[in-house]
Amino acid sequence: MIIVTGANGFIGSALVWELNQAGRKDIICVDTVPPSERPEPLKNRSYARFLKKDEIWDFLATHDARKHVEAILHMGACSSTTELNVDFLNENNVEYTRRLWDWCAGNSKTYIYASSAAVYGDGEKGFDDATAPKEFKPLNPYGESKAAFDRWAVEQTKTPPLWVGLRFFNVYGPNEYHKGHMSSVVFKAFNEIGQTGQLKLFKSHNTKYEDGKQLRDFVYVKDITRWILELMTKPNMKSGIYNMGFGDARTWLDLAQATFKSVEKPLKIDWIEIPEVLRARYQYYTQAKIDRLLNLGLSKPQWPLERGVEDYVTNYLKKGAAGGDPTLA
Repeated sequence: MIIVTGANGFIGSALVWELNQAGRKDIICVDTVPPSERPEPLKNRSYARFLKKDEIWDFLATHDARKHVEAILHMGACSSTTELNVDFLNENNVEYTRRLWDWCAGNSKTYIYASSAAVYGDGEKGFDDATAPKEFKPLNPYGESKAAFDRWAVEQTKTPPLWVGLRFFNVYGPNEYHKGHMSSVVFKAFNEIGQTGQLKLFKSHNTKYEDGKQLRDFVYVKDITRWILELMTKPNMKSGIYNMGFGDARTWLDLAQATFKSVEKPLKIDWIEIPEVLRARYQYYTQAKIDRLLNLGLSKPQWPLERGVEDYVTNYLKKGAAGGDPTLA
C-alpha cells in the first residue's frame, strides 16, 4: 500500500497515474480538496481510498497502516510562492511534513517528500544538491518553509530506512489546470495564444540578460513521476536531498517558440515590465545539477523542452480545448 499526499493536485495526481501504469492500485490518496470538489485530476485513476488531509492521522494509527503501508509519497503542501502567511506555511510545509517523517521513521517506511528549487534563492550559492541546506537563503516565505524542513531533515539521527527530498524546478505538464496563477507558462501560453494570438513575457531588468533570455530549468512532469517510481523500486537507493530538473537551463523565448510551434502559429511576444513588487525576488537563472540523481542509477531525463511542450500541447491541451479529456489517462 502506498500513500500519496497532494494526490488531487498536479504532481500528486500525475504520480498516481504513474503508479497505475506500473500496476499499482493499492493507493491511499490524501488531499485538502476531495474529488467531489475537484474531480478532474483523479479522474480515470485507480486507488483504494481517499482521505482528507487531517484524516490521515487516524488511519496511520491503525494496525492496517502499520502493517501494509510501504511508503508515503508526500507531494501535498502549500505550493504558492506568493503566500506570505508564515504560520500557515510552517503548519502545512514544515510541521505536517515532520509528522509524516516521524511516522515513517517509527514504522520503518520509505518517505519521499517534495522540496523545491526555491530553497536556492537567487542562485548566488549555486544549484548543487550536495551543498548543505543551511547555506541557502530563499527569496520568499514559501522557499524558506521548504528550506526549513530540508535543514531539519539532514540533522536527524532517527530516520526512515529510505528518505528522499525532491527539489522540483520548473515542472509543467497535464493535470495542472486548477493551479491558477501558479500554473506553468506552457499552460498559460497555450490559453493566451489561443485567445490573443500573442504571449506576454517579462522584459529583463538585468543587463546580463536580454529580454526573454532569462533562464529556467524546465522539467516535464513525466520525467518527475518516472524518477519517483524508480526511487521507490530500484535497490540500494541512498537517502538524501536531490534536484529534480532537466539539468539544462533554457530561455523563456525557447519555451515560447516551442509553444507557438505546437499550436501552429507565428511567434508574437508582447513585452511587459516585471512588477516592482517582484523585481527584488525575480530569478534570472536556474539550472539543476542532477549528477547525484543520475549516479543513483536513475534514468536520464527523457523529455527535452521541445518534445515535452509538443506532447503536452498536442496530446492534452488541444484535446481539452476541443472538448476531449486533457488529463493523463
